[in-house]
Amino acid sequence: MPERRRIPTLPARLPARLAALRTPADPGFWRSPVRGARFTAVLGIVLLVGLTLVFVTGLLSYAAYNPDLDPVNDKTPGKGWLGFYLFAWPTGPHWLYRLTQGLHVTVGIVLVPVLLAKLWSVVPRLFALPPARSAGHALERLSVLLLVGGALFQFITGLLNIQLDYLFPGSFYTLHFYGAWVFLAGFVTHVALKLPQAVRVLRSGGIRRGGPDTLAAPDPLPATLSRRGALVMVGAGSLLLLITSAGRSFDGPLRRIALLTPRGGTEQGPGPNAFQVNKTAAAVRITPADTGERWRLTVRGPAGELRFSRAELLAMEQHTAALPIACVEGWSTSDQLWRGVRLSDLAALAGYPDSPPDVFVESLQRSGSFRKAALRDNQVRDGRSLLALEVNGAPLSPDHGYPARIIVPAAPGVLNTKWVETLTFGEL
Repeated sequence: MPERRRIPTLPARLPARLAALRTPADPGFWRSPVRGARFTAVLGIVLLVGLTLVFVTGLLSYAAYNPDLDPVNDKTPGKGWLGFYLFAWPTGPHWLYRLTQGLHVTVGIVLVPVLLAKLWSVVPRLFALPPARSAGHALERLSVLLLVGGALFQFITGLLNIQLDYLFPGSFYTLHFYGAWVFLAGFVTHVALKLPQAVRVLRSGGIRRGGPDTLAAPDPLPATLSRRGALVMVGAGSLLLLITSAGRSFDGPLRRIALLTPRGGTEQGPGPNAFQVNKTAAAVRITPADTGERWRLTVRGPAGELRFSRAELLAMEQHTAALPIACVEGWSTSDQLWRGVRLSDLAALAGYPDSPPDVFVESLQRSGSFRKAALRDNQVRDGRSLLALEVNGAPLSPDHGYPARIIVPAAPGVLNTKWVETLTFGEL
């Protein structure tokens, strides 16, 4: 008879091993001894303060564009009632936008380790079953979904934009604007549901007597790092990001160590024009032929259409203003000494001698964002608002907007239009 092949049997202990396997829905799957209610509460309070500051400064950044003034300033059409808070952006103090946007970006970067640690600390709850035990629990889970999804989306799009490497389809302004409101919905709901518990945990030094710590591992591994040590590590990560990013808003040694952000860590070279720019003349295809002897500034208003050469503009009364350049990416320069013709004086030539109105600015730049911009009447009236022809005692360089550029106190950098071709004064 042919020899029968012996079929191996499963080890007797295999079913027991299979039964012992744990899924992420099993609390025993998560064994880190660091997780706990107090650890999560501390991170939550830091995020409550930090994210509130980031959101408020983000709204101020949006308002600084004066998006309700003219469609060219509004990169979020159809916002409807979400623009309820908009107001006429002031021109003083002259460093206002430098401060608000610097805080918005810097605090956002510094919070990255805190946000990641907070998500890590509560990740077991994302897998908890059943998904919703009650209506209140379902609302909490929905708020977590909006909060986590909104926060990750906002941080990722913001960080990519800061690095000048924005990869998402669609406008950054539109996506970041609507993403902020989705995040806010989850943030406010989650804070309302969880803040009382977090305060109780911090006041009592832990979970209330008799209540279980549902974030702590039921079967923790041996501790290699205390919870306090973990918080110190998170803080050290935030401090490192602060040191290597915040300097992009300052001159000197701090800028040279801002290695993680553009406009920091690089020398700009010597000379009066040796300070940061975003768009170079070459990048937007501005040639010497565009800005040479044939260039003329066109000024329009009730007085008709006037045209001025650079020499004629230099022959007008010149004024100086010490103003920074501050960009939406969070970087800024120190005050530069600009010299040129006041916008209010040009408005008078256009037919508005007493009350300068809004002005519509057009650049030689033929493509790209903000080649056209609108300035509000309060910006035109400010004596520091100039059509600048020189900076720091020298003619503007091509990259800084030669032959003429706008410079307005407290305005975002993109509204300080370079390579100006036309100014149209009137109500917008």
